[in-house]
Amino acid sequence: MRGRRKAREIALQVLYGLNFENIDVQNALDLFWSNFVAPKAAKKFAAFLVQGTFEHKEELDKLIAGCSDNWSLGRMSKVDINILRLAVFEFLYCEDIPPKVTLNEAVDLGKTFGSENSGSFINGILDALNLKLNKKNATNPLDRKSRPSKT
Repeated sequence: MRGRRKAREIALQVLYGLNFENIDVQNALDLFWSNFVAPKAAKKFAAFLVQGTFEHKEELDKLIAGCSDNWSLGRMSKVDINILRLAVFEFLYCEDIPPKVTLNEAVDLGKTFGSENSGSFINGILDALNLKLNKKNATNPLDRKSRPSKT
């Protein structure tokens, strides 16, 4: 399994766990690493995704809510909302990852970890959000932070 895909799976698992445990992000990551192993590059990218997604949760949720017609965030499954948050974080803050790759990876995560309809649900919201962000960026470019190097 490639490093970034593994990192996204790890990030999803840690973020999912944070829905139920009242601990800080670093403790959640430490708990995960005490029970599972991963390549160094996957660990680094997973930590970046978890910390960034958690730190920007309110911003991400507003963007997701703006593109999820008839679905409040409270109605979405915990798995789906965390996949959406991860993907939107990548859209905004990982300029080295093409949006199409982020979208495809999110759909795959939904098919693997979500329900029968998660893949299409995630695809619909992320596609709408990507179009919205592209229109906004045409006139007002995003201030994007790049992720840590692949080393």
